[in-house]
Amino acid sequence: MRGTTLSITKAVIPAAGLGTRLLPITKEMPKEMLPIFTRGEHNEIFVKPLLQAVFEQLYSSNFAEFCFVIGRGKRTIEDHFTPDWGFVEYLLSKNKTKEANELEAFYKKIQNSILMFVNQPQPKGFGDAVLKAKAFTDGGTFLVHAGDDLILSERTTYIKRLVDTFQTLEADAAFLVEKVSDPTKYGVIKGEQIEEYLYHVSKIVEKPEVPPSNVAVIAVYVFKPEIYRQLETVAPDKAGEIQLTSAIQGLIEDRDAVFAVELQEGEDRIDIGTTADYWTALDITYGLNAY
Repeated sequence: MRGTTLSITKAVIPAAGLGTRLLPITKEMPKEMLPIFTRGEHNEIFVKPLLQAVFEQLYSSNFAEFCFVIGRGKRTIEDHFTPDWGFVEYLLSKNKTKEANELEAFYKKIQNSILMFVNQPQPKGFGDAVLKAKAFTDGGTFLVHAGDDLILSERTTYIKRLVDTFQTLEADAAFLVEKVSDPTKYGVIKGEQIEEYLYHVSKIVEKPEVPPSNVAVIAVYVFKPEIYRQLETVAPDKAGEIQLTSAIQGLIEDRDAVFAVELQEGEDRIDIGTTADYWTALDITYGLNAY
């Protein structure tokens, strides 16, 4: 069932990272396709790719158009998001009713959506991946949700809070954040807390050696199309990558209309960037009844 109607219906999902910290499994399997545990309508445990869980959350929030930015060797993603009704019939013929129903529900969501796959031939950074989706967004406001981040909550109200903040404050960009113990691994913000769970961002920096705060960026954003002007002109970092955080800093310097929405109690981010993170993600999702 669809959730609360939002005025933004286009979502860009970058899923082109190499996943080198999860080798050797990610040599052939995209890290975004690594499995997590979920629970069905009758509390059965299923296993599904993290990327599918991201898609289904956005679908439930009324997003209808999806652009997956994928890299070389990630055909698995396109295959997974291509309905195979013959396999559903096969499952039914073998009395695998629960499995068939779960797969059928996923395929119906795909059929009710518009899906596009865009290639990022070389891993030139998260910002470059977003830039590859410019034609898809077609000059409108859009959401970006990393394919390897997932927010666990009973309802996807964090998406509505993010979009409402963006629209109410007439922002150029708004994104999710959380307080972390080691901010040097993330994009980090500096800013004024103007309300509970809400910051007016004055600075954003990627993986700082000396962090300006312990408030770290979660890769879920809403942007006006002005972000593309920044992405097209921002200088690559020392690794030759285009960082989205650098483009956001350009928006701050231009118009100072960037805001961050902090996760609330009961909203937990899972990240599969490292083996330790993935182990934690499996432990959390296996024990979670709500998701």
